[in-house]
Amino acid sequence: MARVVRVFQTLRNHWKKSTFAVCVLSYGGYWFYGKHCDSVLRREACLVAREFGRQQIAPQERLRKATVILNPSACNGKANNLFEKNAAPILHLAGVDFKIVKTDYEGQAKKLMELIEHTDMLIVAGGDGTLQEVVTGLLRRADQETVSNIPIGFIPLGSQNSLSPSLHLISDNKVKDIISATLSVLKGETVALDVLQIKGEKDQPVFALMGLRWGVFRDVAATISKYWYLGPLKRYAAHWFSTLREWPLIRDVSVAYTAPTLRPPDLPPQKPPRPNLLYRIARRLRNYWRPPVKEPPRVEEPEEWKEQQLSTFELFIQTRNKNPVERHRNDSLMICAEAENFTVSDFISVGDKKVEDPTIFTGNSTKLEASACRLQLPEGAGGFYNIDNEEYEAMPVEIRLLPRKLRFFISAERREQLLADAEGSSRNTNGE
Repeated sequence: MARVVRVFQTLRNHWKKSTFAVCVLSYGGYWFYGKHCDSVLRREACLVAREFGRQQIAPQERLRKATVILNPSACNGKANNLFEKNAAPILHLAGVDFKIVKTDYEGQAKKLMELIEHTDMLIVAGGDGTLQEVVTGLLRRADQETVSNIPIGFIPLGSQNSLSPSLHLISDNKVKDIISATLSVLKGETVALDVLQIKGEKDQPVFALMGLRWGVFRDVAATISKYWYLGPLKRYAAHWFSTLREWPLIRDVSVAYTAPTLRPPDLPPQKPPRPNLLYRIARRLRNYWRPPVKEPPRVEEPEEWKEQQLSTFELFIQTRNKNPVERHRNDSLMICAEAENFTVSDFISVGDKKVEDPTIFTGNSTKLEASACRLQLPEGAGGFYNIDNEEYEAMPVEIRLLPRKLRFFISAERREQLLADAEGSSRNTNGE
């Protein structure tokens, strides 16, 4: 008992050192517990991958080949270590014959796509910038109709991974997100995603999976990091300081757009069985004696463009890839223009929400559906676009939708979640 009393007396007499020791031990315990949880996640994922590797293949079959485009500089230079520790062992145990191609500088992934050989799948290990470069390089090829059928896996290793919530279950654990994305590649379930083709007057087209963003909220979001010393208040400070320099921050833009096209019915997943021999012979004889009447070639009607002048805080041309499994009547992109009647307090609160999710728009915003659109900026407007979170100089552009152009691997759990969300939103719409 006396020893216990002496211990408490020592802690009380040296309370500063005791407090520091408790903080260090608590942080160390929390850190070791996190490492232990990550190790458990890796072990469980490897057990799942080993079952894929034990599956027997026929003598005429071969191992699946994959090409991994890895950006080592993603996630502040930690991407290579994250991939080697969390994704590579899973692919090895599953029996995937993969080749890693590392990028050395910005824009190299576009050039690598021109040289890609035959592969069964593409795996992009990086962030938004790496993914956009791969998609752009892939769709700039002369044989893009063929290579666009290659399924693509996305392993989120970047600081910004906008597409990841549409494909995988997202958590606060980076290791868990990487493992979930890698396992979705092994399971082989895919979903078709729309692509935006963005073309300026002179440059080659750029392709985007999420959209093009232009306006004041985008500009302010790019300056938030300058106010790092304000901690959790840096978002509010960035928006407030922008209103002190200029108010109102409304931008004028001319938007020309065409009507959306009706979505064709989905093709059956499997080809129908081939008719028997007697039926095929009878059909050929019938076509020989009574040839079918050829329909005249269809004359395509010229596109009808509508023009609208918009005054807005922000313009966002986006795809519907936020929920890729939701069924829509039309194939269309969405033109969203934020309202122009904000007060300063509204501007700050809405801007803070848009930092988390740029696709959020208020109820008074303008929303248009289109299959293509043209942006004409006023003289001297300048500024920059965000195309899938990559910065491009603002200029007049034409944006065209390529419906269901690429196939991406998606986890079955996330697909079920998105289907449930789509059903819930449709019920709310019908109820209203």
